[in-house]
Amino acid sequence: MGEKEIIKIPEITLEWSEWYPWNKIKENARKTGIKVPEKPGVYEVKYRDKNERLTIGKSKNLRRRIKQQLLKGKNHSEGKKIIKNNEDVSKIVIRWAITDRPATVEEALHRRHRKKFGKLPKYVEHT
Repeated sequence: MGEKEIIKIPEITLEWSEWYPWNKIKENARKTGIKVPEKPGVYEVKYRDKNERLTIGKSKNLRRRIKQQLLKGKNHSEGKKIIKNNEDVSKIVIRWAITDRPATVEEALHRRHRKKFGKLPKYVEHT
């Protein structure tokens, strides 16, 4: 039998941004004052009046991921399933949290969503 190892993962505290409307984030930050940080973290996307998430993701650079890939649909891992092409973005909100452990947090958020709704978010294929 091989070696046994126990890995203990410390607790991670997230400080979520407010929920911002998709179309406001899409605008220039100088106009709206909504600045997505250029830091690693996680983000969630949902309809304003629903709790179920459309997607939960991670990134090494939240600004690039949200502003370029998610909002504009450029080279996003969703592939052909792009939110902006399939949903009413005027009713969608986005939030984010900075963390130096985005993959660990994304996995935990996916697990929580699956437990609460019985499935991953619509635009998430796997954890």
